[in-house]
Parts: sequence; structure tokens; C-alpha cells
Amino acid sequence: MATPVVMPQMGESIAEGTIVRWIKKVGEPVERDEPLFEISTDKVDAEIPSPAAGILTDIKVKEGETVGVNTVVAEIGQPNEVRRAGSAERQDAGEGGPAGPVKQQADGQTTPTPMPADKSASAIKPEQPSGNGRRRSSPLVRRIAKDHNVDITQISGSGIGGRVTKHDILGYIERAPAVPATPPQPRPQPQPMGTDRVEKLSVMRKKIAEHMILSRRTSAHVHSVFHVNFSTIEKLRQQKKAEYEQAGAKLTYMSFIARVIVEALHRHPIINASIDGENVIYKKDINLGVAVALDEGLIVPVIKNADEKNLLGLSRAIADVAERARARRLNPDEVHGGTFTITNPGQFGAQFGMPIINQPQVAILGVGTIEKRPVVVDDAIGMRTMAYLTLGYDHRLVDGAVADQFMADVKQRLECFDANDC
Repeated sequence: MATPVVMPQMGESIAEGTIVRWIKKVGEPVERDEPLFEISTDKVDAEIPSPAAGILTDIKVKEGETVGVNTVVAEIGQPNEVRRAGSAERQDAGEGGPAGPVKQQADGQTTPTPMPADKSASAIKPEQPSGNGRRRSSPLVRRIAKDHNVDITQISGSGIGGRVTKHDILGYIERAPAVPATPPQPRPQPQPMGTDRVEKLSVMRKKIAEHMILSRRTSAHVHSVFHVNFSTIEKLRQQKKAEYEQAGAKLTYMSFIARVIVEALHRHPIINASIDGENVIYKKDINLGVAVALDEGLIVPVIKNADEKNLLGLSRAIADVAERARARRLNPDEVHGGTFTITNPGQFGAQFGMPIINQPQVAILGVGTIEKRPVVVDDAIGMRTMAYLTLGYDHRLVDGAVADQFMADVKQRLECFDANDC
């Protein structure tokens, strides 16, 4: 019997995913847990493993298509079950119907939900609002709607079953009529010249763009910049470098910064919080996001319960998630649930940056380049290892005094790092 392959749930608020690439073709053998296809969501790009060993007998969703979680996208079976053309190809030719969502059974197995044979994809109507006037949407979409005084029931959802997606509500807000003081002028559109190269945005690039615009519209961004002396940490790095290498870890400045940050978050819990409507959620766990630059974009893997790790444990964890992020080997639960994020533009030489908050968090730390600079020490000029640290925070929840107290704490701990904590 064929085993259905479904679009996985890649995060708590993720309702859909896009098939970026099929790694296997119909008729090819596949082993259990072998990468089968690559997907993209607004949180992560990932290779999805096969749920069973066998032959890829059918592909129901083409590359580039977006479907809801738990939708059957392919089937794994035996050689005699291989279909000459995948369902996705037959749909293009006017045959067959769309793959239906699957239902979760009590035993954990999934089975496709049957769909009427006489209905094509175009005949399926989006789900109408329920009797209480609500339309299906994620908590994130509802929060955006509330912040912008938008009635979700007035939005036509493009997601599965009429679900209103982030793209739907952001588009609705952009199209909302405004009362201009002067007649609106047509927006000039960029026109490519004859020698220009035109490319479509990648799925990851579009998701990043949506996430950044959403964050700017959601949070009242404010930034504070602190100049921090890393000379003590530089001495400790040189003293402990060989010891850490023998333990299979690389002792970096980021390790020290992460260690100090997670300790400071315990003492300043509002920086580790989030806003949900009219409520403030103080997070019990400290889950540290570490931004990793990729050739095609950016991803933020999360180190869960980072406060439970010592300096060596954080060094290993940071190196591990960064390496697997670049190799596209992150697990779905490693890219969501973060409570605070660190980004490091300084690795490319930037003195400092003004990072955008990673929603639904309320703060993010930007690390500038760490280098020797002349500074005033005891009324004399001396050379010290220095760096600018920037805290971006959401002024809806975090006041400037609170943010600066947090950063002053971080600065003091970094400049006077306890050698016994190495």
C-alpha cells in the first residue's frame, strides 16, 4: 500500500509551505529518511526526508506551488505502482484533481481526505466565515489585523480552505484606501534597460521581505548603541583557545556574548518577553536565536534553553547550528520558538548595524566588528580591543531606560568577565 508524503508542519504558526525542488523523480528509489524534496516557509528552507523506503510513485504538487500543511504532496510505494506522469503533471494537462489534505489518526498515521471526483481545483470555494464572523487565520495574522484595525472577515483568504495568510493581510493593508492631501501621483516603475538582467525573487528572498516589512509595521523600533571593551575577553580567549580546541570547540567572541546575554535576560525578563494583543507574555525559557548569513539569504536557528549551557556548551551549540544551517540540515523545531536574537554584521567589518526585530520578539542585539582602537584610559590614550553593540527594541513594551539598563549590565559583565566561568 502506498505511503502518503505530506507537507510538514514547520512551526507553530506556519499554515503552508512552498515546494522549491524535488530531489527525487517519479520512479526513483528512496530510502527512509533520505532527502526527498525541499520546501520554503516564512521561517525556514529545509530538505524534507522520506517517511518510508520504496519507490517515489507519484508527485502531486509541482515545484513552485504552495500548499497547506498536511497536504499530500507525493506517494511512496512499490515499482508496480509507479504512474507514468505525476498527478501534478496530469493536472496541468486537465486530468485528475488536486491533492487533498490528510487527517491525523489516533495511531499517528496519516490518510488522505477523499475529495469529490467531480470537482476541480477551480470549483472549490474558499471557506466562508463561521457563524461568529471569524475566518480562519493564524495568531500572527490576527495580531496584524488588530494593530491595523482590519476586519479579517472582509479579506478573501488565498490559503487552504480560505485561510487568511500574511500575504493576504499585508496586501489588503497596502491596498486600503487613504485620503491623500493632494491628488496621488503615479508611482514610477523601474524599467529594465536593454543590458539589465531580470530575475524573479527566490522563495526565501520573498519570505524575508515579508517578514522584515511585517516587523517594521508591527514594532516601534528604537536602537541604543554601547561601546564595549573586549580586552579582558581577548586575553581569556588566548588563554583558553587551545583547551577548547582539544574539547572540539572554537572559543569565539560570540560565545562570550551569548553567555552574558542569557544571564542578563534572567535579570531583565521584559527583554525576553513578547506582546500578544493587550497582554505581555514573559517567557519562561530563554531560547537564543543566532542569525546565520547564507548565499541566498538569512536564517535564524534557535538554541533552546541557552541559559542551561555553560561557555563550552554555547560554543559547541553556536558552531553546530551555524554549520547545519549552511548545509540546510536544520530540523523544523530549530528555527522557531526564539525569545531573543543576536546578529553579527561585524564579521564583515561593519562598525555597527540597526537590526530589525525578529517577530514576535521585542529585542535584538547587533554585534559590530571587534578590533583594536585608541581609547582614553586614565587620562591617557591606550589601545584596547573594542566593539559597538546595538540593542534594537520594541518601544511599545520596552522603554529606553529599561533597554539601557539591560545594555549597561551586558557591558559591565563583558568588560569584567569572570575567568572562573570559562
